[in-house]
Amino acid sequence: MFKKQILLLTGLLIVLLLADVGCRSKYEKLKASNDNAKKFQEGKRLYDKKEYAKALGLFETLLSRYRGTEGATDLFYLNAMANYKLKDYTSAAYHFNEFATSYPSDPRAEEARFLTAYCYYLDAPVYSLDQENTYKCIEKLQLFINLYPKSDRVAEASKLIQDLRDRLELKAYSNAKLYLTIGENQSAVIAFGNVLRDYPDTKYAEELEFLTIKAQYEYAHQSREYKQEERYTQAIASADQFFDKYPKSAYTAQAQELRKDSQAGIAQVKRILADARENEKLARRLARKDSVFIQQRSETQDIHKKVTP
Repeated sequence: MFKKQILLLTGLLIVLLLADVGCRSKYEKLKASNDNAKKFQEGKRLYDKKEYAKALGLFETLLSRYRGTEGATDLFYLNAMANYKLKDYTSAAYHFNEFATSYPSDPRAEEARFLTAYCYYLDAPVYSLDQENTYKCIEKLQLFINLYPKSDRVAEASKLIQDLRDRLELKAYSNAKLYLTIGENQSAVIAFGNVLRDYPDTKYAEELEFLTIKAQYEYAHQSREYKQEERYTQAIASADQFFDKYPKSAYTAQAQELRKDSQAGIAQVKRILADARENEKLARRLARKDSVFIQQRSETQDIHKKVTP
């Protein structure tokens, strides 16, 4: 009895496998044939059954043959949609854009323009990676808004643009903080200023303005004596501006300490430079230190040039 069941199941499996091979053979034969009309109809049938990979296999063989014909609009649209359904957003964006550009008067052109941009959005990387696709997506979304200002999708496009700008803002903020972390304090001061300029309404403004004081203080503290007073003075000015702008900031105590240390740094360097004017040995020592500093700075800049593409 048990053996009969095994034989029955084995036979059933063989029948199913043969049927599957027969179906695949039929599909492959159609795909290789020159019957374009039948291919298109079968492709649409498979698309409606949500067998997008198979449908796409047939559509792709027809693209060059249907271009300029009466059925081309449906084919190009379904080909783009099949890529979209399969989550191949790079290919889908290309084909949606091609459809919208080739058939601007088609009722589906608006949707295609939007989906072009949306595919870029879905393909946009996390903020820590290269943001080339993010910029392209913003450009495509803005183009959609410009072309279809009365579209129901404008609100969604605007929302997506804001989300992408938030990503760019976060990347700029993170990169600026990285300069401070690795001790590139002058670069940090410049980067913080750039973020505040490029994103005047940034939610990180208070923190960035405090970190500007910190970076400027560290930059002054690590500078040559002949440059310290000027740079400490800038740290004090940044602190005063911070107090005026954020009188109840959580960073106030730290900013006050940095301002106090900057004042002490100015007083100290003034004494050192005054002594150097009276002490030739000290003056020579400071000059040698200055020379070494310049050489080290030059070597550091050369290293940056080598590693920067």
